Amino acid sequence: MRQQTHKRGRFTNKTVAIVAALALGGGGAAIIAANASAHGDKSGSDQNHAVAAKAGTIQCPDVGQQLNDVPSKARPEVDKSLAELDNQVAGAYQRMNQRQGSNDAVLSKLNDDRSRTLNNIGSAMGGDGSQLQGMADCKWQEVADQGGDQQGGQQQGGDQQGDQQGGDQQGGDQQGGEGANEVPGNAGGQAGNGPSQDDFVDITTVQPNVQQPPEAQENGSTGTFASECGVGDPELRNSDNVIVAPGVGNGAHHTHDYAGNDSNDAFANNETFEQGGTSCENQDDKSTYYWPVVRAQDGKDEADANDLGGGQEGNVGTILTPKSSKIEFKGNAQSKVTAMPKFLRIITGDAKAFTNGDKNANASWSCTGFEDRQLTDKYPLCPEGSSVTRTFDFQSCWDGQNIDSANHRDHVAFANEDGSCPEGFQAIPQLVNTITYDVPANTPFAVDGFPEQLHKPITDHDDFINVMSEDLMNEAVDCINSGKQCG
Repeated sequence: MRQQTHKRGRFTNKTVAIVAALALGGGGAAIIAANASAHGDKSGSDQNHAVAAKAGTIQCPDVGQQLNDVPSKARPEVDKSLAELDNQVAGAYQRMNQRQGSNDAVLSKLNDDRSRTLNNIGSAMGGDGSQLQGMADCKWQEVADQGGDQQGGQQQGGDQQGDQQGGDQQGGDQQGGEGANEVPGNAGGQAGNGPSQDDFVDITTVQPNVQQPPEAQENGSTGTFASECGVGDPELRNSDNVIVAPGVGNGAHHTHDYAGNDSNDAFANNETFEQGGTSCENQDDKSTYYWPVVRAQDGKDEADANDLGGGQEGNVGTILTPKSSKIEFKGNAQSKVTAMPKFLRIITGDAKAFTNGDKNANASWSCTGFEDRQLTDKYPLCPEGSSVTRTFDFQSCWDGQNIDSANHRDHVAFANEDGSCPEGFQAIPQLVNTITYDVPANTPFAVDGFPEQLHKPITDHDDFINVMSEDLMNEAVDCINSGKQCG
């Protein structure tokens, strides 16, 4: 079913140019190579267009999200095995797109490899891994050439995410933009593995959709505490993820920007963070704030064009340095907040939401001047003079005991609609991170991601480890609970 178009909104010249660029990107390797050649860059190299002409992706069960009870002594081995599962999927995706065997043969090998790794996880946890065997099988999922509803429905095998990918979550026919689905081709982007033209929407055609926050009660906490930490040093970028894959290089399979602590890589630990420096103006905030980079699909190469995490995994184009990054901690409508424990780890959003479904997808995209219109499953096309924004609302309730959990989610939770925390959880300062970018005119862009996620906007996510001093965290709590604006 083709996504309906907006009856009133019209594409700007910038919108038409971006959609046209995406359509060219999806025409296959020859078109992408020609486009790279026209720019005089190295983008015509094999790794940058090897993934072209494939309208689909690999879908595997997300084992990490199902591991709710992993003994602490087994965590290191389990984390390494989970990272190996990601390596296996990335390798299989590359073999498919480089025609190294039939899809069936590649999937068969992938599933065999996964089965052995799942046995290793089971052994590390004190079992034989048989309880995980149902999660070994991966499938090749076709992605429809046209229309978000087909794309999401086929990807998820039903209606789990079809409506969201089709735009219903954000307003359906108020998003498409006139002529959005009239441009041929599916996969766009410089590497040919996304984003597609369906992933963009003219923000001026979106109706306001932001709900008012719950009204603060008498015992609520209405203050805010800001920490100015800059936008990240390009020299610190890497494709590790110390929360999800500690001790494993390229554990993210995409590149992160880092603000705050300057010692974050796969091999950092709590002591490393304590001893590290910080980009935050308040030197008592050594927290690490990190998120996937955004790249302009401009036909140019970055220094990582030949590297894992970069061009070898479909993450190509010029990395856009953020214009600003606002880090702010907020209160709770129903209660006072308590201090976060030091080294608390929180991930918001889901880097695999395109194949996992939208349960944990909550990062939002918009444009300055249009903040009352937030999108989770579309990239915004902003009018001239307006900047692209990414907003990450972190979980604001903590279980009172753990600084992390096996699936990196169970120890924290989002507040209920009225602002109260779920039973067994207590309110902590809520981190809200808003990042802005000036995107070059007439240039599509995409967030870095795992290769099988096709650079979908719904896969955006953000990571945080609290390394504030006890005094600074208490200062933040006092500020928030007294209704002041500090920092």
